[in-house]
Amino acid sequence: MRALRLLEWKSDPEPVEVAEPEPGPGQVVVKVGGAGACHSDLHLMRDLDGDTLPWGPPFTLGHENAGWVHAVGDGVRGVEVGEPVAVYGPWGCGVCVRCQAGAENYCENPAEAPVPGGGGGLGLDGGMAEYLLVPSGRFLVPLPDGLDPVDAAPLTDAGLTPYHAVRRSWAKLPPGAAAVVIGTGGLGHLAVQILKATTAARVIAVDTREEARELAVSHGADLALPSDGTTAGAVRDATGGRGADVVLDFVGVDATLATAAAAARTLGDVTIVGIGGGTLPVSFFSVPYEVSIQTTYWGSRPELAEVLDLAARGLLRPQVTRYPLERAADAYRDMEAGRLEGRAVIVPG
Repeated sequence: MRALRLLEWKSDPEPVEVAEPEPGPGQVVVKVGGAGACHSDLHLMRDLDGDTLPWGPPFTLGHENAGWVHAVGDGVRGVEVGEPVAVYGPWGCGVCVRCQAGAENYCENPAEAPVPGGGGGLGLDGGMAEYLLVPSGRFLVPLPDGLDPVDAAPLTDAGLTPYHAVRRSWAKLPPGAAAVVIGTGGLGHLAVQILKATTAARVIAVDTREEARELAVSHGADLALPSDGTTAGAVRDATGGRGADVVLDFVGVDATLATAAAAARTLGDVTIVGIGGGTLPVSFFSVPYEVSIQTTYWGSRPELAEVLDLAARGLLRPQVTRYPLERAADAYRDMEAGRLEGRAVIVPG
């Protein structure tokens, strides 16, 4: 079968012929219906190397996956051949306290995981192929009725990651609160929808691109602002001088982090989701009092089930551009050039 593989660090992925996987004991093979192309893959191609991560190429790309159960190995329970499923992406050890709670994204025993700190498309073969080998049935979440695998695929990361970031700040988003989303592209446009679907907060979208701001407004943002040196002041003007109760930065460069801190309200949350490589100096007077600053990584398996439920009910709709497998590399080129609106999904069929 054909697969799009990263053969070495700091290189473009290449289409390669590989053997079709067969499940061993406890394993499942999924026929891929859709595999999302993620901006973090560009960091694998351009920025990272063997000194950064405990795993490396070659491997098939694609860590946002959904499809149908194709074959199961001995001992697999709870899934049936032909069943539509989403693939939970962070593959932990399955036995530590975090994994037992479903938060395999924060596995505390990575040496016993299928690949330390990674998963399919992140050290092991991912979904940009016709079939995907999943090491355990626990990584599969059934798709609700009416949810197509092409639409479900990006939700496994681009939906789950902002959902987790928003969910942890629910207590700070009652009626009268304000939330700012910085960067309203692949993840950010879904963050806007999650905020509207699960909180009563006013949502302010921030992006350098007019088309991204328009996308955010079309998905429910109450206000859209350009990202520049005036953004934090505009947020304070829009909130009666108070600032935003929650700021979610899906970019993570120096400029956006500075905006996030300057726009935050006392007792607010600043959550850094984007891995743009920026830094935020923190000292006693550099941020408002009792502002909490945190990073997040992906989300938990139970949270993925909640995300899929929102999507099946029409409350969460990823903006999807489809690419056939033979044009998978074009998806990354379009993403890198800023030509992509929403999320790219590779459709092997």
